[in-house]
Amino acid sequence: MCGFLGKVSNSNFDSKNIEIANLHTICRGPDNKKDVEFEYKNFFHKYTFNRLSILDLSNKADQPMSDKKNEKIIMFNGEIFNHKDLRKYLESKDCTFLTSHSDTEVVLQGLSLEGIDFINKLRGQFAIFFIDKVANKCFLIRDRLGQKPLYYKFKKNEIIFGSNLKSVLDLAGNKESISTDSLNEYIKYGAIASPQTIFSNINKVSPGSYLEIDLKDKSVDCIEKRYWNLAEKVDSKPFELKEFWNILQEAVSLRLNADVPVANFLSGGIDSSTIIKSLSKTNSELNTFTISVDSKKYDDSYWAQLVANKYNTNHQSVSVKNYLDIHNVEKILNLIDEPYADPSVIPSFAVSKEISNYYKVAISGDGGDELLGGYVRTGHALTNRNFLQNFISKFYRFYPGIFGTGNNLLKNSKNYWVSYKSFLEDKKLLSLLGIKDVNINENLFLNKGLKKLKTLLLADYKFYLPEMMMFKVDRTAMANSLEVRSPFVDHLLIEYVMGHNLDYDPKNSKKILKDYLSEDFNSDFINRKKQGFIFDLEEFVYSNIKYIESLINNGDLQNYFKLNKIKYLKLRKSRINANRLWKLYVITLYLDNIKK
Repeated sequence: MCGFLGKVSNSNFDSKNIEIANLHTICRGPDNKKDVEFEYKNFFHKYTFNRLSILDLSNKADQPMSDKKNEKIIMFNGEIFNHKDLRKYLESKDCTFLTSHSDTEVVLQGLSLEGIDFINKLRGQFAIFFIDKVANKCFLIRDRLGQKPLYYKFKKNEIIFGSNLKSVLDLAGNKESISTDSLNEYIKYGAIASPQTIFSNINKVSPGSYLEIDLKDKSVDCIEKRYWNLAEKVDSKPFELKEFWNILQEAVSLRLNADVPVANFLSGGIDSSTIIKSLSKTNSELNTFTISVDSKKYDDSYWAQLVANKYNTNHQSVSVKNYLDIHNVEKILNLIDEPYADPSVIPSFAVSKEISNYYKVAISGDGGDELLGGYVRTGHALTNRNFLQNFISKFYRFYPGIFGTGNNLLKNSKNYWVSYKSFLEDKKLLSLLGIKDVNINENLFLNKGLKKLKTLLLADYKFYLPEMMMFKVDRTAMANSLEVRSPFVDHLLIEYVMGHNLDYDPKNSKKILKDYLSEDFNSDFINRKKQGFIFDLEEFVYSNIKYIESLINNGDLQNYFKLNKIKYLKLRKSRINANRLWKLYVITLYLDNIKK
């Protein structure tokens, strides 16, 4: 896992600028830094790569990596889990390799031999820059589920690209305007979906897509193309439990491939516990990490310890308490390169930092809820509603915005789509800030004509998984130079579930995994309420309310929204209002920070 930054322009530029901009990216790859600079066909190129050495630790595997003729160059952030099979395949096509087992060279050779279609053979997580100098074309390629970030700024005569948004912003001159649509989307959802970013003229390559860049004599043409569309994989073939487990266990096994030791996240939940049980059958020594919080209401460390005891892991629990000092919180938030409102970044950062003291790689259970419909919102949306419940949902329009999102009413709607969305969006906060809801990215989620369950799973895969879960995992881990691998996000596993008739019970979601664990744990463990890595947000927000309120009211946010009603959010000290104040606090810090 690594990070890169580059610029291609038909005008010469000062390479010192890229050195300064790269400071935001170094944490992604502190083991080695390598630069490439050249002029070719009227274009000036400057690339810099920061390596986190995990697979093939030799300097032959350093990047940027070029072919023997120096006609093709690659920068690759991620891991290709089927690289061994792909190497054999390419060798059968008379490809010769300079490295012993570098997955980067496999991607380089594959793209050189077969062109862009080779990415369909990749099984892994990746963000790739590839240039064919002879054709004078380059490509920016992002993995199917958006596990690895890839940003770019395109102009007629140049393109700037990289793994970190703030690096791209700096290299672009730090003069980009804020997109009001993106800012409104952040307020509504807590994140900004691809291809947009918070800046008007900087974009993200969308998951499952690539950018084809044609370097003409005096201009740059750029077009985004999709190579993977999960909606096309939806089918209702008979579901075979044995086949599901074979794919999952292979996905777990492949993610152990590394030349450095591997650790494991363990929240004590169904997903991470399933991974640990699977690993325990073939690994004699497992190293697991979880978090602990002072509030018993939010502390899951007891359950994680039960799992550690059952499978005899070397277990460590990390206290989040020391990270909740206001100054430490702001240091962590300033490391996140996009505005992102989920407060679980703090415990996720804490456990990633602890793991990084000993390991470079960790396996997580992220993606299990998206795969098998484990979120509360999915169950609610698919539960039939009676007349009275649906009638109650109609009172949403009269619900005071200062009380909350209104989810407690809308979730009872007989319209499953309305119920589902009520868990993700906050239209009431938009109204409090004087923002008219314009159905931002509404078409991003809904796939008409499919069965309800598959529609909701697709919605999670289009937005919640890439823009929220994978974002959090990548940023909090890579801020600590830690690579995270998530077996439940294996695209072959996802395609299998989406292509088969999954037996789903809203009252007993993830039954497949629960049955697997029921051999080892009782009903209290199996059926308890889902939590994950969270902390007492109410305590943090309301104990720091004077500071947070002052920051919001006096920061750059006042240039975009009406803030006069924000003071009412502290009157009802609920977790929902704490989340909303946190959301405003985060975006205020972000806007103020980028001006420095």
